[in-house]
Amino acid sequence: MSLHQVTLTVRTNGKGTHEITPLIAHEVQSSGIKHGLVSVFCRHTSASLVLMENADPSARRDLEAWLDRHVPENDPHFEHTVEGPDDMPSHIKMALTRTSETIPIADGRLMLGTWQGIFFWEHRRDTHARNVVVTVMGE
Repeated sequence: MSLHQVTLTVRTNGKGTHEITPLIAHEVQSSGIKHGLVSVFCRHTSASLVLMENADPSARRDLEAWLDRHVPENDPHFEHTVEGPDDMPSHIKMALTRTSETIPIADGRLMLGTWQGIFFWEHRRDTHARNVVVTVMGE
C-alpha cells in the first residue's frame, strides 16, 4: 500500500462554501495511486467540509441560509462569545456538519457522483487561511 499526504491551505473570504474538488483531484492524481481512498480533514473548530451539489450554487446558498437560521448569531444563551457574535455559532455549525470526508478512488480518479463536489465550509465572517490535510492511500 502507498500513502501520499499533504496539507493544503484554503483561503476564504468569509462565510460560505468554497469548492475544493479540483485541489483534491490534483492530489489524487499526483499521488500515482490508482485504487484506494482519499481522506480530507479540516483542522479547525470553526469550519467544516461537506459533499454537496456542485452544479447549481443555489443549493449551497439554501443550505447555508438554513443553517444560519437554526444557529443564529447573537443568541443570548451563548457564553462563548469572546471572538465576536459569530464565534459560538461557528463552533456549533462545525459540530453539526463534518470535519472529514473519505472518498473512494478508482482508476486514479475520485469516485464522486455526477453532481457531487467537495466543499470547504467557512463558518466565520472574517477572511482566513485554513488547513486541510489530504491523505491518499491505496495501490
